[in-house]
Amino acid sequence: MKIVANREKLLHAFSTVAPVAPARSPKAVLQNVKLDVTSDGATLMATDLEYGIRYAVDGIEVEAPGAVLLRTDKFGPILRESSDETFRIESDGSTTTVRGERSKFNMPVANPNEYPPVASFDEAAHYEIPARLLKELIRRTLYATDNESSRYALGGVKLESDGKTITAIGTDGRRLAKMEGPVNTVGEPVGFGEATIVPAKSMAFIERTVMDDDGEVQIAVRQNEILAKTPRATVYTRLLEGRFPGWRDVFPSRTESAKIELPVGPFAAAVRQAAIVTSDESRGVDFTFADGTLTLAGKTADVGQSHVEMPISYTGESITITLDPKFVGDFLKVLDAEKTCTLDLADGDSAAVFGTDDGYGYVVMPLARDR
Repeated sequence: MKIVANREKLLHAFSTVAPVAPARSPKAVLQNVKLDVTSDGATLMATDLEYGIRYAVDGIEVEAPGAVLLRTDKFGPILRESSDETFRIESDGSTTTVRGERSKFNMPVANPNEYPPVASFDEAAHYEIPARLLKELIRRTLYATDNESSRYALGGVKLESDGKTITAIGTDGRRLAKMEGPVNTVGEPVGFGEATIVPAKSMAFIERTVMDDDGEVQIAVRQNEILAKTPRATVYTRLLEGRFPGWRDVFPSRTESAKIELPVGPFAAAVRQAAIVTSDESRGVDFTFADGTLTLAGKTADVGQSHVEMPISYTGESITITLDPKFVGDFLKVLDAEKTCTLDLADGDSAAVFGTDDGYGYVVMPLARDR
């Protein structure tokens, strides 16, 4: 294998792919990134056997096709530390030589044929979702998952679709985030089933890989895995096993509750201030809505008290609910500070239901009041 590569473009591609390769593994070959070169171009691949990526590299001049394994802990620093514009990379199967304009590195390499296959996207029938929407779906639900729960399914984001709308759901049992948006179908793709639960780690990686200007992202579901294809990358991941909670039952159907409109930026600032005096042992903040004012009150014996007020449009009967300010803050962080959100509130003992006008819903269970 012989290529001449633009260093910066190769560095960008390698930095995208390398985080998939485990730093430690019983299978040492997985600690490498595979570079596969054909007459049509070059592709970088990495996997930890649970999820993986294929990434097309720009700026490659192919002199001889072939494949080589590149150690992430050595090849990455070579790319980062050099100031050379181009690298000449060649391998004879046992040694790889990397030549810059003022540098040269020789490294022994493992057999590329021992590297496990990395799934490619070859489904003619698939879903298509705007890249920006996919990133929002992930960003607005990922934080609500629970990687430490004994309920394995809670460690991922559940995906559902009726062919016209795609819905992402994340929950840790104490709160639930749901985001939906439009999706197109090409052909008759395999549907999202009850077991289409994508691990949080994989979702985070997909979100980092997808660029805002990627246009449409193609999604395909297989028996126990899901694939996402952008113009440059293909990411696959195994799905989680386990039963996901019946999330639709979490969103109450209310007619007599209060619907309170709140400005995101000022509300987030008030929540942050009230949370200053909370602790792990005393996390709750009282949210009182009455007489055109929201009052937030926190109290911890060995820390102190907080009292924060902000004007709101609500003028109905007084309602006080105790919520974890971190849970409320997590929701507000993923919203535009200039926008507004709506809080559906029945009383201090029922779930607080937040929503926006773009398909986003968030349910938080109240804490017991000890004050």
